[in-house]
Amino acid sequence: MNMSFQTISEQAKACEICNAHLPMGPRPVFQIHPNARVLIAGQAPGIRVHETGIPFNDPSGKRLREWMGIDDTTFYDAEKVAILPMGFCYPGTGKSGDLPPRPECADNWRQAMLDLMPDIDLTLVIGQYAIKWHLKERAQKNLTETVRNWADYFDDGLMPLPHPSPRNNIWLKKNQWFEGDVLPAMQEKIQKLIG
Repeated sequence: MNMSFQTISEQAKACEICNAHLPMGPRPVFQIHPNARVLIAGQAPGIRVHETGIPFNDPSGKRLREWMGIDDTTFYDAEKVAILPMGFCYPGTGKSGDLPPRPECADNWRQAMLDLMPDIDLTLVIGQYAIKWHLKERAQKNLTETVRNWADYFDDGLMPLPHPSPRNNIWLKKNQWFEGDVLPAMQEKIQKLIG
């Protein structure tokens, strides 16, 4: 394994940059490897993930694996699937759910870590914070429109997605085209890359 990869992974795991802002303290959670082909660019760990240290070890992760059409073993194989959230640590809870990911992670780690994974061919861009960072000015006026126009990004290896949280059940019912159009294309691409 590349020494700079090893070094940056260890440094990121030990990061305490935003310690003062984290109600439960730092516990960076991510999964990366230089050979990964699929990247999951999520938001930030929830409380259960913070407690276990295992990314997407919650109902959102179960749904995400179903959306991807892969099992737990494949999902947690870092040589196939990288998981790099916008914020590595649980940010705490606000009035309407978890707080936004802390910006320090993206500012200090994101590009350097992405540069160490040159084989990524598909990035699942989950939620508004990841969409803003990865799609920049190419994003539509809101998350729904960005996801609806997924084909505009797909050839560039980007797949915008809503968050797989059970809190989004109403969105999924209102937007049934998502499961009918988006997921089959995404699953086919994932199978080609890591199946």
